[in-house]
Amino acid sequence: MKTDELIHLLAADATPVARHRIEQRFAVATLAGVVGAGMALMAWFGLRPDLAQAAALPMFWGKLMFAASLAVAGLALLRRMARPGATLGLSAWWLAVPPLVVWAMAAWALWQAAPAEHLPLLLGSTWRTCPFNIAALSAPALAACLWALKGAAPTRLAWSGASAGLLAGALGTLVYALHCPEMAAPFLAVWYLLGMAIPTAVGAALGPRLLRW
Repeated sequence: MKTDELIHLLAADATPVARHRIEQRFAVATLAGVVGAGMALMAWFGLRPDLAQAAALPMFWGKLMFAASLAVAGLALLRRMARPGATLGLSAWWLAVPPLVVWAMAAWALWQAAPAEHLPLLLGSTWRTCPFNIAALSAPALAACLWALKGAAPTRLAWSGASAGLLAGALGTLVYALHCPEMAAPFLAVWYLLGMAIPTAVGAALGPRLLRW
């Protein structure tokens, strides 16, 4: 069979790809990740007992906004990574905004506090477990995001996997905030970001293995 005949035969069965197919896959992955993290939270940790009282505090909503804004920026980056040849655009810059804001809040809180209060503000009471709890709750979202990427056409596989891990970490953090008693900005600036860094690193390691065409 000649090359031209083969191309014609392959093209004859070609059908257009549905518009927004990638976005639909990522929407499903995000929903599955949040639901999976919520189920894991209720099975392993439960909601914080004073959730109603905590919801009246601005910092409670601040840490939810911190995780949610990183999730939105991570999703925007992941959409770009799913398309071959797409540039990062402003996505990478938007990712830097939430950490910069929380680091500025942490610096302000430490500057206002007495030196003896610095370490308690940084460590809280759950620093030993917080990052690993976030990473555990991120696992369903990481699996779902990698599944969504598998149906796309990523070319930078390590970066794509890292983007999936970052989104998963942000979603896991968003759900974990409903259990976590910590409210201090210095704590969030260190241990929440470390918790998100773990699935990001795992995603970067898995990307070249699982996303290869």
